[in-house]
Amino acid sequence: MAAVNLVRSAINGLLRKTPAYRAPVVCRLSTVAVQQKYHAIKTGVKLYNNQIVQNEVSRRGYSAGAEAKESLKKIEERVFKVCKGYDKLGGVQLTLDSHFMNDLGLDSLDHVEVIMAMEDEFGFEIPDGDAERLVRPRDIVQYIADKEDVFE
Repeated sequence: MAAVNLVRSAINGLLRKTPAYRAPVVCRLSTVAVQQKYHAIKTGVKLYNNQIVQNEVSRRGYSAGAEAKESLKKIEERVFKVCKGYDKLGGVQLTLDSHFMNDLGLDSLDHVEVIMAMEDEFGFEIPDGDAERLVRPRDIVQYIADKEDVFE
């Protein structure tokens, strides 16, 4: 906060300097404006009408293809970790295309428990309508990648 006050006094001091024949200009900046200017000075970000201007690509956080594939790989690893942690899938040969009910022998209650474990792992709720369509690990990976904006 001391740095913000220092910037505020420096900016107000610059604004008060006027020619000798004029009365000094008294100007006060709001705390938000001072904090934005301090942040801009500190980080080198450009301001336009006291608004921080950022590059469109960096604001949206798009990633390159290689980084996206690493993220997809990490999602696959986490999905497999959750599936193998489920007691009925521990000793089963699990692939991305294994169907939970047809290939692995899970019933609907087991499927719901797997989806709930995925919700706990990834930190968001999967609606029931979407959960019914997630019958393979590949479906779950794609659903999570779509939710987290990870593209191939």
